[in-house]
Order: sequence, then structure tokens, then C-alpha cells
Amino acid sequence: LSSLMSFLCSSNSHSPSPPSSSNAYSLLSSEQDNPSTSGCSSQDSAKAKAQKEVIKTLKELKRHLPAEKRHNNKSTTLNTLKYALRCVKQVEANEEYYQLLMTNDSQPSGLDVSSYTIEEIDSITSEYTLKNNDIFAVAVSLITGRIVYISDQAATILNCKRDVFMNTKFVEFLTPQDVSVFYSFTTPYRLPSWSMCAGAEPSPSDCMQEKSFFCRISGGKEREGDLQYYPFRMTPYLMKVQDTVHAEDQFCCLLLAERVHSGYDAPRIPAGKQIFTTTHSPTCVFQDIDERAVPLLGYLPQDLIGTSVLLHLHPNDRPIMLAIHRKILQCAGQPFDHSSIRFCARNGEYIILDSSWSSFVNPWSRKVSFVIGKHKVRMGPVNEDVFVAPVSVTGEMKTLAPDIQAITEQIHRLLLQVRIEPIITQAVVRPRDTVAPAQGTDSGGQDPKFTFQEELTSNDQSVCSYQQISCVDSVIR
Repeated sequence: LSSLMSFLCSSNSHSPSPPSSSNAYSLLSSEQDNPSTSGCSSQDSAKAKAQKEVIKTLKELKRHLPAEKRHNNKSTTLNTLKYALRCVKQVEANEEYYQLLMTNDSQPSGLDVSSYTIEEIDSITSEYTLKNNDIFAVAVSLITGRIVYISDQAATILNCKRDVFMNTKFVEFLTPQDVSVFYSFTTPYRLPSWSMCAGAEPSPSDCMQEKSFFCRISGGKEREGDLQYYPFRMTPYLMKVQDTVHAEDQFCCLLLAERVHSGYDAPRIPAGKQIFTTTHSPTCVFQDIDERAVPLLGYLPQDLIGTSVLLHLHPNDRPIMLAIHRKILQCAGQPFDHSSIRFCARNGEYIILDSSWSSFVNPWSRKVSFVIGKHKVRMGPVNEDVFVAPVSVTGEMKTLAPDIQAITEQIHRLLLQVRIEPIITQAVVRPRDTVAPAQGTDSGGQDPKFTFQEELTSNDQSVCSYQQISCVDSVIR
């Protein structure tokens, strides 16, 4: 971007007027028509050199574009610049939010945040990095966003030189669409203190807990100049790092980053454990994705959440979802098995899932609030690397958008118009004065010593789903 801006400024420094349309077009078409420097003056030669630098910068920016935004036409250059500008604005906004949080809250977590030297950080994180070849540790300043410490394993795992991390911001190594995810999961008040984890002397598996999130990280150019991003599970902690330059220690986020491999590569996930769960809304939009789905589908949770379930199913299997939701109404929250479905992994290939479905029924409105799916992989993809970018899947999905929209509307109308009768029976305790006399039996022939517990067991024995029991229990409490 700096090279691009310097070229634009230099090309217009001798004229107060804005750049003409011809200059703009020459910028967009310069990738196809490289200028010749033969016979040019020194000024023309410098301009040609700057233009080549712009072309090189544009090609570098294009490598950061998501696969679905790449097209073989001149508009790609403009799309690249717009995408780069949007990413820059996003990073700036997140940094301002970061600094605002730190300014307003000098003690982010309210916990005992201990201070460590760089040597101490290297010593305490080596317990985790040496036991797993896929883990590296990095400490990121919560003030500047720059890397304060990074373990030696990072260069090996990311296939790059160690000096690329010097005096750089950690988000520069993330894929642009994951930057906002990184900031949202590393806000200071959400981070657990590292001293709490270290004080209990936990094992690496104990520290790699549910606070983790997923991001894609790249160490530099690979495969003939292309940027290769790898998926990582990131577990953040809060600590202070002793600053040798400034008097005060600075708050940092210590991250344990573990690379995620495809569940179908060796050592593959056992067939009996290729299970994950999903939650989607009545409009068939993903609301939550089990982290166990990442190595099985190739998608990170942020890739699927907010997208339509139907978008990722085989076109011939989309009508099955309508039948599934009809049965959801019949089962009133009880889990049931249904036909297998074909789900498109990130690499564009389909895997076959055996699924069990259930739902949560709002006890007040008696309508389905969300649908839970428990999925087990029956057959994996031919290409076992589910993290590679698809060749061309986006075009097929866009052409089938009307079909997806029609099925989504049918499911939504189905779930909103039907009121599900509650299956939870309410036990009522009778007053003492209504209990039959001690001798004999009551008019219904019941034992007079009929206890409340027995009355509960004698009522309707309909089995309640876990979600319904949990909801009712919360209301009672």
C-alpha cells in the first residue's frame, strides 16, 4: 500500500488537478501492458520503475484476496484496492477499540496479573511447545499489537524465517477475514490470567480449554509466491511483560497456537469419534458450530456461523431439510434420526453425514427457537485435505440461490405457524386437608400413603428433552 500511495503522489505532484481518467485506466491496465524504459529520460525511467513497483504491490495484494473474489479481468485490480482499503479500516478501528479498552481499564480482568520477563515466558511456554510439534507461543502487546515474544517453533511451523516476526504486528500474519475474530476474543476483560493457569501447574490439555478460538496464520510466501494460510486453534491468556525500555510493564496477550490438521490425514481421527454438533435458527442459519467440526469440514466456526445450512448441502439433499423440520414438529423436541445428508467441505468435496436432530421449544410461545444437529461422518472426502481452497464452488451455489430461498421460506413458515403442545406434565402438590383419611382408600382406589414422589412417577411418563428440562429448571431457579 505504501508503494502504491507513493506512486500516486509522485505521478500527480507536478499538477494540482486530480488524476485524469486516462491515468486511472493506465494504472488498472498496467499489469497487462508493462512500459518499456528504453530511450526514456531519467525522470521517465524513475516513473517506470515506480510503476513496476506498483504492479508488484498489486500482485502481492491479490494473493490476500479470498478465492471467491478472484476473477480474471481488469476489475480485479479495483476490487483488490477496495478490499485492501476495507481491511486497513477494519484494523484501524479494532486498534482504536483495543486502546480505548486499555485506557478505560488499567486492570483489565480484575485478577492477579503477574509480570514476567522474556526469559521467563520462554521457559514457562516451553513446557507446551516441546511436547507438541504443532504448538508455538506468542505474546502480543495489548497496547501496540506488536509481537513482544514468539517461540522458535513458530518459524518451523509456518515455514518462514524467524526475522519476519521482528517489530511487526501479529494481525499482519492473519488472513484479513479473521482479524476481527482475533480482536473480539482477545479483548482484555475476557482474558483469563496466566498466573491462575500456571499456579495450578496444569497439563497442556488443561490450559487448552474452551476459551480458545480459531484463526488462519501465514508466515510468508510459498508455492511460487502464493501466501499459504494454516488454521490454528488459539488459546489466549493475560499477563504483564517487563519492558526493558519503559519503566512500566505492559499488558500482553499470551497465545498458545496449535495448528489444526485435517481429520482425515494420518494420524486421522478415529471413525467412532468423527462427531460434531451444530445449531441453527428456524430460518436455517447456523448459530453455533462445535469446534470438533473444524478438522472434519475444513471450515472455521466464523466461516459457517451466519450462513445458510442449505448453502452447504448437496442440491439434491436440500429438500430433505424440509422433511426433517416437519418431523421436528411431530417429535416436539425429542431427538430422532433421519436420512443421511451430503455436506460440502471447504475443499469443495462432499462428505456423508448420519445425523440426529432435536430442537428447543420455547415453553412460553411453544414454538421452535433453534434446531440441534448431532452429526457423524460416515464417508469422508476423496481429497483428504479439507483445508485447501475450492476450485469453483461459489458459482454453483450462486446459481441455486432461488432454490435455497424457497426451501428456507417454507421451513420458516412451517416452524413459526405451528404451535407445539408442551409435553412436560406439571405435578401439583395437593393440600393436606384434601388427602383421604388414613383408614381405607380414596374414591380412586389409591393408597392413602400416596407420597408426592409417587405422584410424580404416576403421571404422564413422556420423556422430556434435555433442553426442555434445562429451560424449566432455569425458570424454577
